[in-house]
Amino acid sequence: MRKVVAYELLSLDGVAEQPDEFITEFDDLMRENLGRVIATQDTVLLGRRTYDDWSGFWPTSDIEPFASFINGVEKFVATSTTPGETWANSTVVHGDLSEFVTGLKQRSGGDIGVHGSIALTHSLLEAGLVDELRLVVAPALHMHGRKLFDQGLSRRLTLTRHVASPAGYLLLDFQIEG
Repeated sequence: MRKVVAYELLSLDGVAEQPDEFITEFDDLMRENLGRVIATQDTVLLGRRTYDDWSGFWPTSDIEPFASFINGVEKFVATSTTPGETWANSTVVHGDLSEFVTGLKQRSGGDIGVHGSIALTHSLLEAGLVDELRLVVAPALHMHGRKLFDQGLSRRLTLTRHVASPAGYLLLDFQIEG
């Protein structure tokens, strides 16, 4: 069965919104980590807000390795309305999201990535559909903005990898226990 892997950029106090305000360096180890995360993914789930932001940016970006990955990968958008922008390989999810993701996990293929998309990640965590969290924790307190875990997570996590980058970012992988 495929895994759902959520990759999130966080401040030390758990803020996930506007990561460009607290992720101020992206060193070689962080690039290698991102490359490792996306190397196993052939499908991505995006929330509407992230889709709207990214569909206007990534198609013309040359920031690698993510630009080639996100522009080429199969993308499913969790939204109740049709996005205004079109983006290659994107499909709107119709119907129940949990049922859709459960079905997607049963198909053959690589990991299913969730990038950004705070509300979508919350929904998938609450439904017990996220198998792994891959977090980049910045050495910064942001204090304002939506947090990844502000609604709580009543699941046991097992730390499977931890690395500190030269710039002081924590690269943490967790398996979520069922």
